[in-house]
Amino acid sequence: MRILVTGKNGQLGQSIKKSVDASASNANNQSVGESQHSNEFVFAGREELDLSNKDNISSYFDKNKFDIIVNCAAYTQVDKAEEEQELANQINHLAVRQIAQITKEQKAKLVHISTDYVFDGASDQLYTEIDETNPINVYGTTKLLGERAIQGLMPTDAIIIRTSWIYSEYGNNFVDTMLRLSKERDELNVVGDQIGSPTYATDLAKVIIHIVQSVEFNSANQETQTYHYSNKGEISWHEFAKEIFKKAKIECKVNSITTDEYPTSAKRPRDTALDKSKIARMFNINILDWNRSLDRCIALLKKEN
Repeated sequence: MRILVTGKNGQLGQSIKKSVDASASNANNQSVGESQHSNEFVFAGREELDLSNKDNISSYFDKNKFDIIVNCAAYTQVDKAEEEQELANQINHLAVRQIAQITKEQKAKLVHISTDYVFDGASDQLYTEIDETNPINVYGTTKLLGERAIQGLMPTDAIIIRTSWIYSEYGNNFVDTMLRLSKERDELNVVGDQIGSPTYATDLAKVIIHIVQSVEFNSANQETQTYHYSNKGEISWHEFAKEIFKKAKIECKVNSITTDEYPTSAKRPRDTALDKSKIARMFNINILDWNRSLDRCIALLKKEN
């Protein structure tokens, strides 16, 4: 199968490539007679496939055909989206609609990555896939419109994976920001009344690869489904920051502040912890605890530095 992964320069795109490359290396080291993956992964970034330009999208897919499209590309600057609403809507909604239409025309399958920010965070329960959506910022609204575009155009052969609090050894993310700030300051204020489930991008990458290679996903005319995936467990940003410094063995005092004490352009949901039981059951996935995954990421970052 020929599989396209968009957003190759983002955290998830880079993590998928790392996992694919590691799998290919292991396959090359297998003895004769052992199975090897026959999938061809193609990674595209903005320079090849610019989701802000509908003509570029059409041109790219006129020249390239795929069996599966994994759309990791997105406009993810939550606060900036409040000002750049048109651009956020183009990338997170209109481009997704266009890709869904192209996927359908190519008789391919689609995996689309969405967000916990489609919820308002007012629930005291873990959010399931069938809970009512009610985004409270532009980013969440445009991501929800993208989801609905897929569901409208592709009643079969697509899946939407909502995830949350992605971090990795790549690019800008909360872990990277905390480690960087700890070099500049010995005391930080971090919001303690927003709760969620951290997601190590490498874990999500492996789940995506597992899904696109699964019999369940590749069966013809499977009803389009929405799934939730993050690491197991819930935590506040404040507690997450404390754990980052503890695991990295960094002395930095972390004060807990309220959302009201840290005003931002975009409103943030209070608690968007996700129920992951559906994806675990459907694809037989063992979901790792966020604490164990953070250990692995910190270890890699320390090794690289």
